[in-house]
Amino acid sequence: MFDLPLHEIIIFGSAAAAYLAAAIMGVLQLTTAGRRYGRFLMPLVALAAVLEAVVLIFRAVAIKAIPLTGTFESLTVLTIVFALVYLFLSIAIQHIWFGSMMVWVILGVVILAGTIAEPASAANYAASTPWAIAHAVAMILDGAALMLATTSAALYLFSRRKLKQKKVLAVLGKVPNIQKLERINIFGLKSAFVLMAFGLATGIGLSISLGKTPRDWLTDSKIVLTAGVWLLLGLTLALWRTAKLKEKTIAYATIIAFILILFAAVGTLMFCGTWHDFSSAAGGDTQITGNIEI
Repeated sequence: MFDLPLHEIIIFGSAAAAYLAAAIMGVLQLTTAGRRYGRFLMPLVALAAVLEAVVLIFRAVAIKAIPLTGTFESLTVLTIVFALVYLFLSIAIQHIWFGSMMVWVILGVVILAGTIAEPASAANYAASTPWAIAHAVAMILDGAALMLATTSAALYLFSRRKLKQKKVLAVLGKVPNIQKLERINIFGLKSAFVLMAFGLATGIGLSISLGKTPRDWLTDSKIVLTAGVWLLLGLTLALWRTAKLKEKTIAYATIIAFILILFAAVGTLMFCGTWHDFSSAAGGDTQITGNIEI
């Protein structure tokens, strides 16, 4: 993060601090004496999302294009979408564990974004094509749907464990009931499956327009891992529909899928290498050095 321009460090650092404060408030509200702290969650998350949007605006002005050319920008957009999902759902689902869990997930992705933050890079011409824009939007929304499913899955496992231990008061009024968590999990998985399918299809269309071959797709770690996650989601939903897969197994599969998609977003770039990049190298050539997919 310290490689960023000073104004971006200050703004993004302030956003991260707001998310951290929200996460702390989330912990405090889980205690009986700390329920009053919950009222600070929504304002802090909203403030952090606005600050992140300001960072993206500065980047858009700097590169004169939609700021989705790097992994940092993509993760920043993703956390803003996460924040919006949280703000809307908090109106309908007023349970302190649900809100706290979502804030912790958002904070984790923000920290991840901060660790790989780099100065804005100029956009490659491909980044402004309809294929690229549709692909980026689909994958960002897919990430949000998977985050929702993962939050409900983690809370399902938590509630199930507490109920087995006969600690009803630990979840009563603090967590949505088991049936609601199951429905949210399945809804998130279905949405993620459809959005990821659209993201993969538009990604293939984009790669064809760039002259990439099927061999390029099959040897790119990011594409292979993303396709693997999509197959995992499809298999999970198919077994849920046909073999009545246990909700506990579905919850674990959801969490694994979320971890894998985060690794596909960042880990492949750091450890595996990928051609799946969409920013221009210095000098205005067409070399790909940034990243558009999340």
